[in-house]
Amino acid sequence: MSQKKKSILLNIGVQIIIAMIIGVIVGLLMKEDASMFAPLGTIFIHLIKMLVVPLIAISIISGAASIGGTSSAGKIGVSTFAFFLITSAFAVALALGMGEYFKPGIGVDLSSVKHMFSNEYADKGGIPGFFETITGIIPTNVFQSLTDANILQILFFCLFLGIAISRLEKEKSAPLLNGLNALVEAFIWMINIVMKFAPIGVFGLMADAIGTFGFDVLKLITNLVVVYMIAILIFGFLFFPALVKLFSSTSPKKFISAMKKPQTVALSTASSMGTLPVTMEVCEDELKVSKSTSSFVLPLGATINMSGNAIYYGLVAIFFAQVFHVDLGFPEYGAIILTATIGAIGQAGVPGPSFLVVAVLLAANIPIEGLPLLFALDRIFDMTRTALNITGDAACAVIVDDKFNKDKN
Repeated sequence: MSQKKKSILLNIGVQIIIAMIIGVIVGLLMKEDASMFAPLGTIFIHLIKMLVVPLIAISIISGAASIGGTSSAGKIGVSTFAFFLITSAFAVALALGMGEYFKPGIGVDLSSVKHMFSNEYADKGGIPGFFETITGIIPTNVFQSLTDANILQILFFCLFLGIAISRLEKEKSAPLLNGLNALVEAFIWMINIVMKFAPIGVFGLMADAIGTFGFDVLKLITNLVVVYMIAILIFGFLFFPALVKLFSSTSPKKFISAMKKPQTVALSTASSMGTLPVTMEVCEDELKVSKSTSSFVLPLGATINMSGNAIYYGLVAIFFAQVFHVDLGFPEYGAIILTATIGAIGQAGVPGPSFLVVAVLLAANIPIEGLPLLFALDRIFDMTRTALNITGDAACAVIVDDKFNKDKN
């Protein structure tokens, strides 16, 4: 075997893709028996979850402390949040437009899967009020927040602490920053070790998912999946690169090329937080984003920037509205855009069924009993929307860093 072929096979992204393909084949051949491989995927996901919460906490403190001492700190924070909100709103609007144009739910007969229908998710669609949301973000016990992995509360405390450190005298803050940066590097080393197990974990996840659900259900929602994939590709390979070209000096071609590695990892883990170390590495080493910006923007984005989820919410709403013959007007469209945009903020960056879609459907008075049909295939949706989410995080980091850190190396 040539040296070039060996180097390709040693690439973690290639190994993950091969593992996914083998997992699909094993799942199709073994069917339900493929669930015996599920523990491999579970162990992999648990290893990631073990490390990402402390990594995010330390990265946010470090990033906020580094940025907080600069004159552009406020502008960076406001620009980051504005980018996430506006791009999520655009993502929902694109989903609604494509849903109305391609009509994926027209003519779909769900009578053969009536047994999958359920109203058990009706009580999971509540969106807390404004003041409930604000008070819920503020932790009363930060250690409990860490234990419960309450990401928004962790973010609030860590941002506050990071800003506080930036206000200290330099001789006091410098040792703290050096220690925090060393801890970030230690956690990244640990996650890189865990990622060596990724192909085995991905094999287990794919074999279990395909073996359990197969492709029978997929046939009923083929149009939805196709339209969803087109929307993801448009946003990931046209919209975000266009923003990078318009608002930074980085070329879209370079951006797309650099994102291949984190996108592959995102597809395998379906976790924005699990992909965070790879996204940070690529942004800093290949896209030349400053460490202070990447340490602030990327962990924040892994938690609250969910443009891929926003596309999913919008298309699912249109799909079920068409399936159940629900007429949507401007008030309903407005409710979908608002609920999907706000709901995506704070959606945990870890894999699993997204119950926020329940709130989106309820906001537009769309029946929710068919949702289990989609949850059966949530892994497929989750993988692709996560890849888009981390692409948006990186685009934001590149743009913000270019605008406010022009003196970067």
